[in-house]
Amino acid sequence: MSKKISKYLSLMAFLLLAINGSAQELPYQNSDLSPEERAKDLVGRLTLEEKASLMLDVSQPVPRLGINEFNWWSEALHGYANNDSVTVFPEPIGMAASFNDELVHEVFSAVSDEARAKYHHALRQGLGNKRFLSLSVWTPNINIFRDPRWGRGQETYGEDPYLMSRMGVAVVKGLQGPEDAKYKKLLACAKHYAVHSGPEWSRHELNVTAVDQRDLWETYLPAFKSLVQDANVRQVMCAYQRFEDEPCCGSTQLLKRILRDDWGFDGVVVSDCGAITDFYTTHNVSSDEKHAAAKAVLAGTDVECVWANYAYSKLPEAVEQGLITEAEIDEHVQRVLAERFSLGEMDDPSEVKWAQIPLSVITSKKHKDLALESARQSMTLLQNENNILPLQKNIGKIGVIGPNAKDKEMLWGNYNGTPIETVSIYEGIASIIPEENIVYDKGCDLVENKVTLSYFDKISAEGKKGMKATYWANPNYEGEPVISKQITAPMKLTTAGNHEFASGVPLTDFSAKYETVYKADKTEELVFKFGATGHFELLVNGESVAEYDNWRTLPTREVLQVEKGKTYDIEIKYAQLNDWQANIEFNFGEEVPVDYSALLEKLADVETVIFVGGLSTKLEGEEMPVNYPGFKGGDRTNIELPAVQRNCLKALKDAGKKVIFVNCSGSAIALTPETETSDAILQAWYGGELGGQAVAETLFGDVNPSGKLPVTFYRNSDQLPNFEDYSMDNRTYRFMDDALFPFGYGLSYTTFEIGKGTLDKSNMKTDSNVTLSIPVTNTGDREGTEIVQVYVHKKNDSEGPIKTLKGFKRVNLKPGETKEVRFNLPAEAFEFYNREARKMQVTPGVYEIFYGNSSATANLQKTELNIQ
Repeated sequence: MSKKISKYLSLMAFLLLAINGSAQELPYQNSDLSPEERAKDLVGRLTLEEKASLMLDVSQPVPRLGINEFNWWSEALHGYANNDSVTVFPEPIGMAASFNDELVHEVFSAVSDEARAKYHHALRQGLGNKRFLSLSVWTPNINIFRDPRWGRGQETYGEDPYLMSRMGVAVVKGLQGPEDAKYKKLLACAKHYAVHSGPEWSRHELNVTAVDQRDLWETYLPAFKSLVQDANVRQVMCAYQRFEDEPCCGSTQLLKRILRDDWGFDGVVVSDCGAITDFYTTHNVSSDEKHAAAKAVLAGTDVECVWANYAYSKLPEAVEQGLITEAEIDEHVQRVLAERFSLGEMDDPSEVKWAQIPLSVITSKKHKDLALESARQSMTLLQNENNILPLQKNIGKIGVIGPNAKDKEMLWGNYNGTPIETVSIYEGIASIIPEENIVYDKGCDLVENKVTLSYFDKISAEGKKGMKATYWANPNYEGEPVISKQITAPMKLTTAGNHEFASGVPLTDFSAKYETVYKADKTEELVFKFGATGHFELLVNGESVAEYDNWRTLPTREVLQVEKGKTYDIEIKYAQLNDWQANIEFNFGEEVPVDYSALLEKLADVETVIFVGGLSTKLEGEEMPVNYPGFKGGDRTNIELPAVQRNCLKALKDAGKKVIFVNCSGSAIALTPETETSDAILQAWYGGELGGQAVAETLFGDVNPSGKLPVTFYRNSDQLPNFEDYSMDNRTYRFMDDALFPFGYGLSYTTFEIGKGTLDKSNMKTDSNVTLSIPVTNTGDREGTEIVQVYVHKKNDSEGPIKTLKGFKRVNLKPGETKEVRFNLPAEAFEFYNREARKMQVTPGVYEIFYGNSSATANLQKTELNIQ
């Protein structure tokens, strides 16, 4: 049968269905039925090939049944990611520092509003159902941040299972909307299940074995259980690595026995992108695609995400070969369709109230205010010698230096969208004090102990300075170019904000070549620095120096030895790929050592210096090709502040400056030397689009800092066990008590006194609860917020955690004011793993209840409870 006839018959079938449907509605078209009932009816009308296509993350349309294309992969980590002109909130690790799950719920209600508004606007423009522009968002990341070297820990809510659970539940409820609504607002996703937190460099081969059952049930699984049972999360993403010899996406233990049988999860399991491919390429547990597909589906993975070729497209062959039955596939397709029906995605938009959210909510004043408030509450003051902070606004001249002072993109974190406007830390400070009073200098690089002197003014193409850029309106460098032009400055091009690379160049499906010639005027070593989102290849004299396809722009460097008098043809090939925003950066030149003498001379008449440093998502993140000293694949090999910054801080201190260190990072940094070279240390995380404003308001006292550390700040790297060892021994505050800055720690510009707590009973049954009442007083001279924390430990349990968080509350107090804070501790707060019963359980015994304003023993008081 010809394709033309086939298309005609499909069209006629669809028209007949539409005509008949007006007279007699089929069950799957009836929006009064439950999503499960509709899905069950629709599955029976599909061919095997159609069923397989619906299990792909880019699910194919079935026009004859009115099924649209559907993309399962969008992101909403702290805003609607990979989209332009959206609100960008602080990175999750920063939001975790607020210890405010109510605020987090507000944030993600706003995020889901923006997602729905963008999605329906795109549909009306005929541009909907694209990757990163859909109603399924793979958020939140609730893996325990067990090791500060993990580059993706910034995406999580810290190292504590209870804090992670509380925050994760708030995220899911904000994204999915009210439980009693007819339609889900979005489909949230708990990832990456399970026992997953790096390293990035070995995640495709790593086999996590011999995990103690206490660690599994008390540390790695609680947040996933909470999101399933307390938030009704509709998706769970299985992780890349193996767990006890089985890939997580092929583990019946994880996906069937625990997730579905024990916890009752009835939603969709999606694979991390490429995880099924790993079955037969890196884990070597399957021989080919169809065996991998059958294994994953039978274990419980409903949807496959890939970078290239789908294993699940081979499911019909797997059925034919007897590896799996069509009935077994039906179970998974039914789940997939039920979730789509739950969104109203196949119903008339007039029936779906979320489809009516106006475009005006996006980056609205309400959302910007929310972004600023969440950034303010994330500010965590770690040190304040002699109360140097807050600074006086009439301070006079002040230095603002450091590699992150003017870096706006650093504030966006990772897995981010692009805001309309971002306030850098420098700009935030300049909005509070006169800019003429600010002496600015970058001071040093984030990592490199050298500065690159650009040679862009030494290159030429066809007799003209710079690089010749040629653009085509296709990704294959074919046909007549759209335009050719000369680029005369270091390249930094992006389609963000719908900016063209050059006049007439489309925003998608385009390619480019950049060509120039450099004649060496001396024999030396040159460094090439570049990055791109899309396809990138750098060639020198026709030989490929670097080539990759990437979905985000990452800083990469290559070194080339040149000889005096020789010419070097430099060529870059670029192509925009998939639905990813196009970006490209390129510069090259000579590296020279950092010399602080010029900086100090510039700051000669400045007494106080704000140094804005730390890290960046250009250094820490997901599976990155960045291998600067101290970094590997997006992770860190040590947790010390890069030496170039330590040296700069020391030079400032040795020169007699008062130094305020603003540390921007998504993870803990060992700041032992910095406590000596800095008068104050403010942990600012990655604060989102208005993070710079929040930092400035905190430094100058408009905001009284209230953030608390959601992760332990260790003294040095020597305190850390082997990165690939998943035992919790000597990890986090729960299993070690010798931190530089402990979990839950954070200073204020006022002082608080936490009085003696009282229990409403000293004995209780294993299925009861108890109330702890604690008086808290503001003993300082300004209004502030204290975060009261409650920890539990079973007495005489030597192998369990030293203490583990079971409650927290934010208490706002005026000077001299006292409030009584009450914690209702349910039976679950005293639940630990019982080896004899092989499950989590409340068992009789004496329990120590600690309470205070950090996890440090010195900051806690204690009472005891007897459980019978």
